[in-house]
Amino acid sequence: MATPGFHSSYSIQVGIGFAHSFGLEAAIQARLVSNPDDLKTFIVHLLDNTGSLFLPFVYSTTMNPTLENWQAVDCILDATLTNEVGRKASASQGYSLMRVVASVFTQLPSLKFMRDVSIASLRVVCFHHAPVFGLICGLLGMDSGTSQRAYLFMTMRDVISAATRLNLVGPMGVAVLQHRVAPLAEGMFKK
Repeated sequence: MATPGFHSSYSIQVGIGFAHSFGLEAAIQARLVSNPDDLKTFIVHLLDNTGSLFLPFVYSTTMNPTLENWQAVDCILDATLTNEVGRKASASQGYSLMRVVASVFTQLPSLKFMRDVSIASLRVVCFHHAPVFGLICGLLGMDSGTSQRAYLFMTMRDVISAATRLNLVGPMGVAVLQHRVAPLAEGMFKK
């Protein structure tokens, strides 16, 4: 499939990520993260976890963006997620993402169709975020590498944004941190 233009790539990376602290608030309350060095360690572990747990689901639905594959992958991820809070957050964010993107990318009527069929279906579809993200990327014609990098970038961006909102680091510190972590994220993508 053809790689989408800048507008589509930018929209997918900026527009479909929803703010999420990925447990940073709890880590701060538990005093596991209290300074920029702790934050960097937290982000590295988060990206490693994201790469090993979620990227295979993004990859699978990007490579085969069909209703049947997406629903099957969604069910597998639902069985894989053992933390109820994480499972509910993933499903909530994925459902919201699907709703928003089906409204925004009207040139993809199949997306709205898949959403409507899944909602009306007797089959349990949880709308987990990673498979929904991959499905959207696949339907937009993004390659698997771009979709997985975008997913890692959104994870990094969201946790860094949360750190800024929580006054753990300032804007300059965030820029430096993101610059230092980006090569590590690329390594995790390749792994």
